[in-house]
Amino acid sequence: MAWFVKLEEGIVTKSRFDAVVPEHLAWLAQLEQQGHRPVSGYWADRRGCNGDGAGGMLLFWADTWEQADALVRQDPLIRRGCVRWTLHAWATVYGSPGASEDGFRAGRSESAGRSGVEEQHQS
Repeated sequence: MAWFVKLEEGIVTKSRFDAVVPEHLAWLAQLEQQGHRPVSGYWADRRGCNGDGAGGMLLFWADTWEQADALVRQDPLIRRGCVRWTLHAWATVYGSPGASEDGFRAGRSESAGRSGVEEQHQS
């Protein structure tokens, strides 16, 4: 498996964004059950493109770029048009974000043949 990162910025009001958060958390729990090791959070400075404070980052494992893209597109925050987002394959160069040494090596070798920044997708 390789590491992938979804970056997002809120594009709706905080109340609309917050209404989708419970569904988003349930989706993250599904990713965890499927072995994708999601680590997710919001921007602590509470600044979004609309000044209302929505947005954040998701770090997760996937087998391929195609699988990562398909998983991310199921995020309720994306499906409901709450965020602008980008997806990147992450090639770590130092340390390991909680992965086993084998997972770390797999992540590096999987992404080694790709350019530094992957194709970006926005909803």
